[in-house]
Amino acid sequence: QVTLVESGGGLVQAGGSLRLSCEASGGTFSNYHLAWFRQAPGKEREFVAAITWNGPNTYYADSVKGRFTISRDNAGNTVYLQMYGLKPEDTAVYYCAAQHLFASNLRVPAQYNDWGQGTQVTVSS
Repeated sequence: QVTLVESGGGLVQAGGSLRLSCEASGGTFSNYHLAWFRQAPGKEREFVAAITWNGPNTYYADSVKGRFTISRDNAGNTVYLQMYGLKPEDTAVYYCAAQHLFASNLRVPAQYNDWGQGTQVTVSS
């Protein structure tokens, strides 16, 4: 089990950029698949991006592909979400999630055991 703490959210104008960070503690970070999800008011939590435990494979929701980049720093126990070209529809609470080694579908929230508390991203038009 790992404890996850997100940071980097805020208010930005449409077209702007933000970088979210999620620092982990309490586990062997390099053994975890990591992901970002988001949840807007009145909507279900949705997949944004994921990166496998060994790093080479990344996955993105179609809505963010080409605009967002997920990366990890195993030495720093941190996963990042770099967001460019932000749109008002990207407004949501963004959550970091971790799953130890075995997961059948990294796009599904139920695959993840550990979650952060979330960080708010608001994009104004």
